[in-house]
Amino acid sequence: MGATDVLTRKAGVIVGDDVLNLFKYAQKHKFAIPAINVTSSSTVVASLEAARDSKAPIILQVSQGGAQFFAGKGVSNEGQKASIAGAVAAAHYIRSIAPSYGIPVVLHTDHCAKKLLPWLDGMLDADEAYFKLHKEPLFSSHMIDLSEESKEENIAITKKYAQRAAPMKQWLEMEIGITGGEEDGVDNTDVDNSALYTQPEDIYEVYTALSSVYQYFSIAAAFGNVHGVYKPGNVKLHPELLAKHQAYTKEKIGSSSDKPLFLVFHGGSGSTKEEFSTAIGSGVVKVNLDTDLQYAYLTGIRDYVLNKKDYLLAQVGNPDGSDKPNKKYFDPRVWIREGEKTMSARVKEGLADFNATNQL
Repeated sequence: MGATDVLTRKAGVIVGDDVLNLFKYAQKHKFAIPAINVTSSSTVVASLEAARDSKAPIILQVSQGGAQFFAGKGVSNEGQKASIAGAVAAAHYIRSIAPSYGIPVVLHTDHCAKKLLPWLDGMLDADEAYFKLHKEPLFSSHMIDLSEESKEENIAITKKYAQRAAPMKQWLEMEIGITGGEEDGVDNTDVDNSALYTQPEDIYEVYTALSSVYQYFSIAAAFGNVHGVYKPGNVKLHPELLAKHQAYTKEKIGSSSDKPLFLVFHGGSGSTKEEFSTAIGSGVVKVNLDTDLQYAYLTGIRDYVLNKKDYLLAQVGNPDGSDKPNKKYFDPRVWIREGEKTMSARVKEGLADFNATNQL
C-alpha cells in the first residue's frame, strides 16, 4: 500500500480530502513532505522530476516575492497585482504540467503577513472563480502568517480566512510564534528569543478556533526555527517541544490519536537529520526547504560557467578555433538545465531525509 491508495486523484494537483488524507497517511507512516519554493517553470520541473524519480509526493509553493518574479520583475506590483497574477499563472502552469510527472502535488502559497493580505485576497478571488467552474479551488492550500501580530488578532483573522476557505475544502496553514531570520522582506532577525518558541496553550487555542470551522488546517509552531542557513550552533532548535504540543491538545480534547495536530517545520534548510526525525515523529507533515535549494540551483550553473568560460566569452571563437561557434554552449536551455539537475538532486536528498522516498 502507498499514499496514492488513499487519494482519489493519483497524479497532478490534489485538493480537499485528498490533501487531508495525504497528511494523515504521512503521519501514520512517519514521513513529511518537502515544500519547495518555486519561482519559475525551471524550478517547478526540477522539483517535480526529483519527486517522480523518488516515487514521492511533493508540495510546490510560491511566496509573495516568488509570485511577483513569476509575473516578471518589470511588472508593477502596486496593490499586489503582479504577485497575484504571478501566483495564478504559476498555479495554472503547475496544474497543466504536474500530471505528466505521475505524482500527487500539493499547490501551496507561502508566508502571507498582514501587510500582504491583499495578495491572499486576490488569490482567493481566483480560487472562488475556479471553484465555480471546476468544483475545487485553484490552489490546494494557502498559508497565512500573522505571527508578528498579537495572538488574539492572529487567531481572529486566521479564523476569518478559514471561514472563507471552508466551502472549497481548501487547506489553510497558519503560524503562531515567530520564525527568525529574514525571508521575502519579512525580517525577524532581531526578535526576542522567547518569541521563537510557541507554548502548548497557544497551539490549543488555535486548534479550538479553527476546528470550530473545519478540519483542513495545519499549524507552524515555532521551536527555534530560523529562515536561512547559519553556522552550526548558532540556531537552537527544540523539535522535542512539538510532542508536548500534541500531548497537551490530545488531553484537552480527549483524542484517541497521539497526534491530533498537523504540524509544519519552517526554516528547514541547514537542519540536521536528527532534528527532522524528531519533528516528523511528533506529527510534522510538511517541511519548508528554500535556501538550500536556491544554492543548489546556483551551483550547477556556476560550475558550468566556470568550466566552459572560454566558450562563453563570445558568440564565435573558442579554444577549438577562432571560427568555431559557441551557440551550443550559451543556449539558455543548456546552462539552465545544469541548475535544474543540481537542484533536483538536493530535493531528492530532502525527500530521503524526510522519509518520503518510495511512499507512493
